Amino acid sequence: MIKIANVEISRSSKPFIIAEMSGNHNHSLERAFEIVDAAANSGAHALKLQTYTADTITIDKSDGEFFISDPKSLWKGESLHNLYKKAYTPWEWHKPIMERCKEKGILCFSSPFDFTAVDFLEELNVPAYKIASFENIDIPLIKKVANTGKPIIISTGMAQIQEIADAVDAIISTGNRQIVLLKCTSTYPATPESTNILTIPHMRDLFGCEIGLSDHTMGIGVAVASVALGATIIEKHFTLSRADGGVDSVFSMEPAEMKALVEETERAWLGLGKISYGPTEKEKASLVFRRSLYIVEDMKAGDVVTEKNVRSIRPGYGMPPKFYDLVIGKRINQDVKRGTGLSWEMLG
Repeated sequence: MIKIANVEISRSSKPFIIAEMSGNHNHSLERAFEIVDAAANSGAHALKLQTYTADTITIDKSDGEFFISDPKSLWKGESLHNLYKKAYTPWEWHKPIMERCKEKGILCFSSPFDFTAVDFLEELNVPAYKIASFENIDIPLIKKVANTGKPIIISTGMAQIQEIADAVDAIISTGNRQIVLLKCTSTYPATPESTNILTIPHMRDLFGCEIGLSDHTMGIGVAVASVALGATIIEKHFTLSRADGGVDSVFSMEPAEMKALVEETERAWLGLGKISYGPTEKEKASLVFRRSLYIVEDMKAGDVVTEKNVRSIRPGYGMPPKFYDLVIGKRINQDVKRGTGLSWEMLG
């Protein structure tokens, strides 16, 4: 169990839902505020930002490996520098966005991408940090974050077990043990069959910390299923409307979908319960409506029980149906009216 601000993250608490704004503000602070409001209204528990500039995350170069040429990429034809110029959140917006979150009653924190971003976010007293999948091998950055003493959420997209272990060890070496690992598939969008959420309980056993899901699939099915496997945090990219466009809009969740995610993951968590057989307290009142053996024709003392005068029907005040074969052929020892539950005292 860890806490982000005063919110407990554990399997004993409802799933913690993070709305990732990313670049979906489309460089409008007013739109960023609208996204905060929509996230809060949807029931999300936190809004997450990304703290970098194009120059802190890459260099201004437009050829070779600095150019996205993958025909399957959402961002084909962009240089990395130009893409990050479009996607970054101006640093002077962080404080007003965080203040808006506070007004709306949700937490706000960010993913730093270099040391200067960590220092900047510390000045804003963020309650937690997120390490993005592409930075989960940046051990110096992870140690810098860990030294703040704040909870650290790490996406594990693309990472081998040893790489995850290196990140976890780096955090623990600072004395910080507030770690959450997020199962993540770093494709945009991700397909359900590439998500492999069965890794979640394995990861929990292997690393002994809270596990969640950074989900890039469309819809809420994968995220809801992950709760059944022990995910305690769900992170989804979030926008007002995919039709508005933007660098991440294609795989981002809209407000009505986020609301459904919050409600259905909580419903799934509540449904986990415990290993239990037999009627619950509320089911006990329904036991009378189970099937049982009933006299369905008026019978006289000495009559033989047959398939015609005794049947298995509702309600449940007669003998259990499992005795049906045993009572067929026996004689009734008293006059019995139609609609009487059969009992052993009436036989022989």
